[in-house]
Formats: sequence, C-alpha cells, structure tokens
Amino acid sequence: MATPNPGDHIRNVRKRLGLTLSELGERTGLAVSTLSKLEKGNVSLSYDKLMLLSRGLGVDMAELLSDAPGARPANSGGSGRRVVHRAGEGQLVETQSYRQLYLASELLSKRFTPMVVEVHARTIEEFKAEFGDLIRHPGEEFAYVIEGEIAFHSDLYAPVVLKAGDSIYFDSEMGHAYLKAADAPCRLVASCAPRSGAGEMPLAQRFMEVSQRQAEAPVAKAKRPAVKVAAKARTPAKR
Repeated sequence: MATPNPGDHIRNVRKRLGLTLSELGERTGLAVSTLSKLEKGNVSLSYDKLMLLSRGLGVDMAELLSDAPGARPANSGGSGRRVVHRAGEGQLVETQSYRQLYLASELLSKRFTPMVVEVHARTIEEFKAEFGDLIRHPGEEFAYVIEGEIAFHSDLYAPVVLKAGDSIYFDSEMGHAYLKAADAPCRLVASCAPRSGAGEMPLAQRFMEVSQRQAEAPVAKAKRPAVKVAAKARTPAKR
C-alpha cells in the first residue's frame, strides 16, 4: 500500500473540518490553484507554507506530515516519549531548491521542528524563481552544516559562507535562504521553532486567534510556482 504524501494529509484534514479550497485559501492567503496543486503533490511545500496551513487549519504541523490517527500527542505527564529514525528515514519533502527530510513528524505539539536539508539552489535568482522571494516565518531557526559549504543570505545582513562544523542561529521572520556554495553535496541540520510560547498555545486557542486576525485583516492571496512534493521516506522505527 502506497504511503500518502503531505498533500494527501492536508486534503484529509481540510475535508475533516468541512472546508472548501476557497475557504482554506481565505484562511491561509494561498491561492486556490496553489492549494489544489499542493494537495495533488504538484507544488513546492516549504516550512513557511506548512506553518500557514497548520494555522489556517488549526492543527499541529505534524498532522500535515503524518496520518493524524497515528500521530502521537504530547504527554501531559512526565513519562516521556521518543521516536527513533534510522539513516534516511523521515518525511521527505523535495523542491528544486531543497531536499528536506522532516524528523519526528509523527509527534504532535513539538516545541521545534527538526529536519535535515540538502541544498540544491546555487544562486539567489534561482531560489527566488521558485519561491518568489526570500523565505520568512514567525519564530527562530538554528542550522548546523554537516557537509559541504552553505551560503546564507538574508535581507538584513551580507551573505555569509558556512562550512562543515559551522552553525547559525537567527530570527526567521527575517527573509532568508540557504544556497549551495560548493560542488560537493551540501547538507545541514536545521531546527525551526515558533516565536516564544507559540508552540505551547492550545491548538483551539491558536485557531481562534488566527481566525479573528484574518477576519479583521484578510491576507491577499499569493501565487506559488509549481514543483514536485515527494512522498514519505521509509517508516521510522518507534518505541
């Protein structure tokens, strides 16, 4: 049996909530055509889009990367939880600029989103041709280069080249992009976290606040270029 891709999960959550593509577009600011292509796996799925969708749908981001019934919720007590990923396992989301492997995607209510990223784009023009501009999303981000060289671009600082062993921590509301700066494979481990306390806000409360803000100031719909979304990699080992 084929494993559903992120687009399948997004469609399932949308239908479960009884929302049309037009209604979801109003909540996220994404064009209906983009949402339709995304659900079919024909448009790029970056972290900023996942955040828009999770807020617009009022669900945890993990539900958009894994089957909701099998997703593991946060513990209210102190017994702890864990997920083991072997090399190459995780939820694979691939675009022309990035190959992102989301880790621990089946856990709900995580304080941060970990991923391994292989960078493909070599120039800022190539990056903007896919995403339209630099990527930005509420919160903070940390990246540690594990292979090759990465050129980090932002809209407030001059570009900086990071080599294996180097790291960067930054405000992700600042427009940013990772570019490949060497011929060899260029990979990094990244972690994205919402703005202080946002990850701890109950989902229903978060949904109500987002809905209220959007009702007061509707977000203009934006178009996104179409690229392929990959299916999930091998099933992670869990205990």
